[in-house]
Amino acid sequence: MFLSEQEVMIRDAARKVAQEVVAATAAERDRTGAWPHAELKAVAELGFLGMHIPEAFGGAGMSFAEYCLAITEFAAADAGFATILHVHNGMADMLHRYGTPAQKDQYLAAMVSGELIAAGLLTEPQAGSDTAAFRTMARREGDSYVLNGSKQFISNGNEAGIAFAIAAVTDTPEGRKGPSMFIIDPRQPGYTVTRVESKMGQRSAQVAAIQLDNCRVPAANLLAEEGSAYKRLMGTLSEGRIGIAAVAVGAARAALEAAVKYAKEREAYGAPIIHLQGVAFDLADMATRFEVAHTYMLHAARLNQAGVACAKEASIAKLFASEIAEKVCSDALQIHGGYGYLSDFPVERYCRDVRVTKIYEGTSHIQKVIIARNL
Repeated sequence: MFLSEQEVMIRDAARKVAQEVVAATAAERDRTGAWPHAELKAVAELGFLGMHIPEAFGGAGMSFAEYCLAITEFAAADAGFATILHVHNGMADMLHRYGTPAQKDQYLAAMVSGELIAAGLLTEPQAGSDTAAFRTMARREGDSYVLNGSKQFISNGNEAGIAFAIAAVTDTPEGRKGPSMFIIDPRQPGYTVTRVESKMGQRSAQVAAIQLDNCRVPAANLLAEEGSAYKRLMGTLSEGRIGIAAVAVGAARAALEAAVKYAKEREAYGAPIIHLQGVAFDLADMATRFEVAHTYMLHAARLNQAGVACAKEASIAKLFASEIAEKVCSDALQIHGGYGYLSDFPVERYCRDVRVTKIYEGTSHIQKVIIARNL
């Protein structure tokens, strides 16, 4: 797909820092689960922690297509790191869209600089796709809200300097209202990290269980009006899903490039194995899947950027990209033979990292439901 000069510039800038800074430490962070402090600082200096945010607030002011191109590059270096960026940038954009001037002045610059890394507290232990089953509550007490509930699978939750929590508001004069969103300082009493999960992949992107136990939040930290959280979130679902498609596409590209490189270097029967028809055909299939997923992801991104309602296209992009990415990564491992199964080669990490793209931001089954409803 044709890219503008600006899009190429942003893609190349993201690729440079992703390969020089993020990829260089990806294997070690996968092994240890270490949080990428230095890497986040490096990308913050180039504007990648405020990709959606206008330059007036210190951000990069990228279009959504430019953002997806950048996420793809970071995912090609480390899909977990790309997830950290995706979550953080999504929360920064939410604050910029719906926050009050005072909220933006207090938090936005620190988010863009990386001083505050953001987490979004949405999923609960008993409720993921079924948002109607959420149980976290908020009770108004004077000039504060008191939040109680459990949140699960919270990306960045244990490292967050700022958190955006969804809770149902109770005891209003009109009765219970729909869920609202609150800005929480995780350093305050009542925000407790009860567990950091041990995961199959994306180990750079740490995931935590969070307990909100009489967590007191100033009323000034209500984001938008009471009862509007789902409405606001629904308006950003397409962007979130296209962003995960970009993560999947980036991981698929990394696997494809690794497979081509290995096939050119590995010899069997007196020649590089890329000359074996079976290997060549596998690589051709991988390249085809990647190119189609990449092109459709950008198509969906451009629709969203233009303000076109694109729930179906966003779900198609995420469903197709995540499904083919798992296949491309698996085929890349197969082409490596026994070496692909060793941690000395990155393809086994790509296989583990990409699997979750079929789960978060809506499972593949949920995407099929959305697509079918829009037919």
